[in-house]
Amino acid sequence: MKKFITIALLSIVALVGCNSETGTEEEGNVKVVTTIAQIGDIAENVGGEHVEVKSLMGPGTDPHTYKATTSDIENLQKADVIFYNGHHLEGQMNDVFAKMRSEKPTHAVAEAIPEDMLDADPENPDIPDPHVWFDINLWKYAVDEVTKGLSDLDPENKEYYEQQAENYKQKLDETHTYAKEQISQIPEESRVLVTAHDAFHYFGKAYGLEVMGLQGLSTESEYGLKDVQRIIDTVSERNIKAVFVESSVNERSINAVVEGAKAEGHQLKIGGELYSDAMGPADTEEGTYIGMFKHNIDTIVNALK
Repeated sequence: MKKFITIALLSIVALVGCNSETGTEEEGNVKVVTTIAQIGDIAENVGGEHVEVKSLMGPGTDPHTYKATTSDIENLQKADVIFYNGHHLEGQMNDVFAKMRSEKPTHAVAEAIPEDMLDADPENPDIPDPHVWFDINLWKYAVDEVTKGLSDLDPENKEYYEQQAENYKQKLDETHTYAKEQISQIPEESRVLVTAHDAFHYFGKAYGLEVMGLQGLSTESEYGLKDVQRIIDTVSERNIKAVFVESSVNERSINAVVEGAKAEGHQLKIGGELYSDAMGPADTEEGTYIGMFKHNIDTIVNALK
C-alpha cells in the first residue's frame, strides 16, 4: 500500500511539473517551502522581506508519520527552494525529496551538522536522531544551511541574508543562556524529563536533564506494558513529580503512566504540554521557534523545581 501511495505521489509530481513555472524573476520574492515549521521560522528570519515561506506541517502534526498530500506536492513544485530536516524525520517523503532534488535546490538542513555531533537512534544505530532543533548550538548549523541556500539562489541579497542570520543567531544565543539559567533552578535529583517519545535527548544533553520516553525516536515505534511499567518504576523510585505530554503525540501513553503510578501509591501529575515535533499555532509566541523553546523551558521548570 505504501509503495502504491509513493508511486501515485511521484506521478503527481511529474504531472504538476509539466504545468507549473518557477523562478524568482517573474514572481518577485523567493518562494520557500519547508516541511516542519521550525525550519520555516529560520527561513522567515533569515529571508525577511525577500522571501515567501510556506511550511507544510502545522501545529499538532507528527512529521514521522506525515504523508504528502496533492496540495503539498503542488507547493513543492512551485517552490524556488525547499528545506527539510532530513535524517529520516520526514520518512514518508524521502522519495518525493529525491524527485525534487533533481529539479530544484532541495536542502536537508540537519544533514549539515557534523556527524560526530549527532546522536544515533538506539534502535537503528546507522540513523542519527533527527530532533536536532532541541540543541540551539546544533540548530545554528541549520541556520547556516538555510542562509547558504538562499544566498546561492539569490546572490544579489547575499549580504542581507548573512546579516539577518547573524541577528537571528544572536537571539538564539540569548535563548540558550535563558534555558541554562532556568534549568539550574531545578534540584539536580529532579532533573528527569519523561515524555511520550524520545524527542528530547539533544535537549537533555544540552541542558543537563535525564530524558526518558515511552516510544523510540520515531512515533512509529511501538510501546507496551513493559515500557509503561519501566517509567512507573523510575518515577516512583526517584520521587519524580511530573511527566509531560506532547502537542503532536496522543496523550494516551502518558496518561497510562500517571494512572499506573497512582495505582501503586505514587502521585504523579501531568506537568504540562511540550512542543516536540511541531510548534504552536501561527501568530502566537509558541508559533515561533524561540517562543516554543521558552514555553518548553518554562513548563518544565515550573513542574519540576
